[in-house]
Amino acid sequence: MCRWLAYSGSPVRLEDLLYKPENSLVVQSKHSRLGAETMNGDGFGVGWYGDLDTPGVFHSVKPAWNDRNLRELSAFARSGRFFAHIRASTGTAVQETNCHPFRHGRWLWMHNGLITDFPKVRRDLALVVDPELYPDIQGSTDSEILFFLALTFGLERDPLAAMTQAVRFVEETGRSHGIEYPIQLTVATTGGDTLWAFRYSSEGRSRSLFHSTDVETLREQYPDNPALQAISPETLIIVSEPLGGLHGAWHEVPEATCVVAHNGVKELHPFRPAAG
Repeated sequence: MCRWLAYSGSPVRLEDLLYKPENSLVVQSKHSRLGAETMNGDGFGVGWYGDLDTPGVFHSVKPAWNDRNLRELSAFARSGRFFAHIRASTGTAVQETNCHPFRHGRWLWMHNGLITDFPKVRRDLALVVDPELYPDIQGSTDSEILFFLALTFGLERDPLAAMTQAVRFVEETGRSHGIEYPIQLTVATTGGDTLWAFRYSSEGRSRSLFHSTDVETLREQYPDNPALQAISPETLIIVSEPLGGLHGAWHEVPEATCVVAHNGVKELHPFRPAAG
């Protein structure tokens, strides 16, 4: 599958999370500890918010561990909200348009997981995408189709409701084709203000996902750690697997859960599309 990282907090250089931690995302691209595959070398992408109306994105089909442009960019780009994703393809082509995060207007989206037997259900899913949105689909992945289904169901107005409808529709469609467990996902999305993350699978055995603990608790536990004194109290990191071994720094996101982060306030809500 893939690995990803979503950051929200005081502005930092991208390299502070992509390269510097013990188990940084670049390290995970070659030596993932909790992923379905050890290596995630089928391309990568970053998306970050600056002073423009839309976020910037950079994609490459190179492995993250072997891309000089990523190292150069991450050493200079600073942002208070950014996404990063390393890809392990589940069958679709290795090409830039299939690299996450995907962008639509101000919205970013990235996904780890799959729509099971995607070729069987691709047509049924694509036909439900809003005709005005459909021309904006650039790649061939199940991840991008899921993004545009969520947009069709109102992601920009109510992400939790839209994701519930989108995932429910994928499950109903998959089961109509005899697929027992139609979807597996961890997803992060944002419009630049609130960060939303989801962990869910039809089987009830989702890919790994963790969120950082609150900064004040870590400062109390590690008063001599200068890195913790430099970040703002509202900082939140959501990752496929922890970036390091600092005790108490990471909590696993529960199965079938939505994490919402806004202005330093973090909430966890049940996410159960099949229950509706």
